[in-house]
Amino acid sequence: MTALSGDGPDRARRAAGAVVGSAVGDALGAPFEFGPAGAFSRRFPEGTTGGEMCGGGGWDPGEATDDTQMAVLVAESLLERGGLDLPDMFARFQRWAASEPKDIGLQTEQVLTGGLAWDDASAIHFQTTGRAAGNGGLMRAATSAVYFAHHGQEATTAAARRITALTHGDSAVWEGTAVFHELVRVALEGADPVAAVPRTLALVRPDHRSRYATVLADGWHPDQATEFNGAVWPCLGSAVWALRTTGSYEAAVRAAVDLGGDTDTVAAVTGGLAGAWYGVDAIPTRWTEPLHVPLPGSDGRVLRLAELLDLARRLAA
Repeated sequence: MTALSGDGPDRARRAAGAVVGSAVGDALGAPFEFGPAGAFSRRFPEGTTGGEMCGGGGWDPGEATDDTQMAVLVAESLLERGGLDLPDMFARFQRWAASEPKDIGLQTEQVLTGGLAWDDASAIHFQTTGRAAGNGGLMRAATSAVYFAHHGQEATTAAARRITALTHGDSAVWEGTAVFHELVRVALEGADPVAAVPRTLALVRPDHRSRYATVLADGWHPDQATEFNGAVWPCLGSAVWALRTTGSYEAAVRAAVDLGGDTDTVAAVTGGLAGAWYGVDAIPTRWTEPLHVPLPGSDGRVLRLAELLDLARRLAA
């Protein structure tokens, strides 16, 4: 793999790549969600140079889903509050969830609409249901990964866990988001995130390390997953696999969507990593031009490329 190098403008382009790249992957994958493997490449064979932002499944062409909508809410809380204000972030999530977004994860919806306090809701949900290992915390992590990257490894992984815990009570999910945060931090520094996987695994809690070591191993393939890729560990493993086995942003995201299943989130996570590594200039303009992020509960606001680029600039500042 090759990518940008150095600091300054290149770091800014990588930060923009993480934010925009995640949103693009989300919008590209949305129409193929829960479809079979290979559906994307059958419709858009390699070499296709237009039309991939096709819309469908209730989504307009280029429309980002709850993955990016929540990532924007995370970003705006961090920027407006000057750092991590978990009650504020949870309240923003609640307002959004109450505004009838087109899509919202079942677990996330239950946590946000259950009437419990921000510091109890996800833990009580997990205690009650025993189910909380979805990828709903990982899907929204590109913006927070950029924001906390300059604080260093310990701070970015700690923030990842705390933000994820707002909606997911299972610590397995916190660990996956922490790994993603760290790999983005590495990429923003100009180092290969795939090469950083082995040492990043050492940061994972021992009780979850084996599971992540399996899906992040060099020879692992998503076909070997024992759970649906809507779970956090195969989702992250699929994203790293897509980055490891391709040589461009476009190829990585195409590979992610082509896996089928939870295509919007797998492609959003892949797009965040690939964008951080290759930079925003590597993202095809035919994918960024139709990109837009509606924000339910925000007086009809819709973010497009210019707004996302500005958001990334401020997060990386």
